Amino acid sequence: MKPHTFHPAADAEYTEAARYYAKIGPELAGRFYDDVEEIIRQLRTQPERFRRVSPLVRRALCENFPYAVLFVDEPDRILIVAVMHGMRRPGYWRSRLR
Repeated sequence: MKPHTFHPAADAEYTEAARYYAKIGPELAGRFYDDVEEIIRQLRTQPERFRRVSPLVRRALCENFPYAVLFVDEPDRILIVAVMHGMRRPGYWRSRLR
């Protein structure tokens, strides 16, 4: 299993989404956290199973929430570049690849 790191903006997105769900209810926030953490576990063990959305980036969809985790499978780690709500404009995260 590869280690993973978050792009700072992706980390902020994840925190913001968790806070949003926590305002609705702590149980909902817990379910969101569990869903995203399960995706991260899966992409750390089998990154190639997720669909490419660009030459470098793959996308893993949350099962129970309208979010996707976008990541780059680097030789020594998984870099999470976005924790993206499904209704955000596509491609806003591309500048994070520089």
